[in-house]
Parts: sequence; structure tokens; C-alpha cells
Amino acid sequence: MTSGDSIAAAVDRLAHAQATRVPCAPVRDLIGTDDLPAAYAVQQGLVGARLAVGARVVGRKIGATSEAVQRQLGVDQPDFGYLLSDMDVSHGADGAPVSMGTLLQPRVEGEVAFELARDLAPEHEDEITLDLVRAAVGVALPALEIVDSRIADWDIGFTDTVADNASSGLFVVGRDGRSLEEIEPREVAMSLSINEEERSSGTGAACLGDPLEALRWLAVQAYRFGDPLRAGHLILSGALGPFVPFAPGDRVVATISGFAPLSVQFEE
Repeated sequence: MTSGDSIAAAVDRLAHAQATRVPCAPVRDLIGTDDLPAAYAVQQGLVGARLAVGARVVGRKIGATSEAVQRQLGVDQPDFGYLLSDMDVSHGADGAPVSMGTLLQPRVEGEVAFELARDLAPEHEDEITLDLVRAAVGVALPALEIVDSRIADWDIGFTDTVADNASSGLFVVGRDGRSLEEIEPREVAMSLSINEEERSSGTGAACLGDPLEALRWLAVQAYRFGDPLRAGHLILSGALGPFVPFAPGDRVVATISGFAPLSVQFEE
């Protein structure tokens, strides 16, 4: 079992990297390579520090849901992190430039997001079915997740990315919501371009077979952690294709079938 001192040291290492924008060494030397409770404890420490200075939890993100991203990260299972109010740069969907000033080594990916209209907090875990999850979704939305790593050169194992709030950075959610009567998430096609050049593509089926299945997986994990998903939460369900690097000055456009294109301009 990882000691409290080691967990605290991992929190400090990642927090210092974020504060200085200088990537750090992996934290697996402190928490090991397979101690998931310790990795999520580090994540909670980082999130708690941001909540203490005014950030709010606005939802969750699911990471490593596609085989393409799992290969990129060198992991073999999904994970989750928290979406905080200070990560939300959805003003970018309205045409305002998005600053990269807090980012270290960003990558971008296209996703389907869900806004929950109902809590996913049943009495028993086995009640968290695909039907229950579908009924809890208010609308589906197009999204760009800007993933980032505090760890130098993205040299991460599974506990590293979990500890680092699932390698989170920023997110942009479009205004073009659709009900699940209007769109079937597993059937969407996604194309992501940078400066009019396609750099990534995929389908809804690449996300654990169905973005709603990814949401069901997350609802089970959140239930087990004693922090269930709630009405009003935004959920980023996971990448539909490989993530790609970008730079200040780039315009990124995610075209996800059934939604209006989501276009964002980035600046330093």
C-alpha cells in the first residue's frame, strides 16, 4: 500500500509542474504502476487544491476509451477525471480565441459530450444499465477536449495519467445540442482538422463501442467511489479518434455528424 507521504509527494510534484509550466518526472516511482486507489488519491488531492481556491466541479471526463488513444498512451483500460469550471473554455465555440497560457504539452481530440438531466445514483450498482444511462441524458453535444500532461514527454503509465486528473487540460463544448431521439452517438463520424488539414478521424463506435457505454462505465465507477454523477453534470465521453498536437495560432475544427461543426482558434 502506498504511504500517505508518497501520495502527498506525488500531488506536490504534479502541482509544481502545473504552476511552473515545466513538465516533471512520472509519479509512478512514488505510487507504483498498479495501485489505482493511490493514483485516484493523488487525483483527489490535485482536484481538492483547485476547489479550495474557487474552482467548481462541473462534470467528469472519461479517458483512454478508444484503442487508438490507448496505443498512444500505452495503456489498456479507460480512466476518469474531473471537469472543473476553470477548465471550461467554451467561449471558444462562440468565436473568442482560447488562450493556451496554462498548458504544457497539449493535444486535442474530438468527442461527444453529454449533459445529464437526471442523477445517476441508484440504490444498487446493478441498476446502472444502458437504458438508465440513456434516460439520464438531457442532450448530446459536440466537444473538443484539450488533453495535457504535467509529465515530461508524455512518458506516462496508467497510474501516472490517473493521478494527473486523467491527463486533463481544457475543454470546449458546442452550443448545438441534440436529444438522443435526434442522434445515435455510436453512429456518428468525426473528422478533426487543424488549419483545414484533416489530422484525426473516427466514429462513435471507437469509444468503448458506444459513447453511451462509456457513460455507463463512468456511472459505475463514480458509484463505487461514492461520488455519483448528478443532474447538470457535463460528461466528456472519450475520444473518437487519435489525439493530435497543435500550436498557438492554429484553428481546430471538429466535424461530428449530426452536429454543427465546432471551430476554435487558439492563441498563446
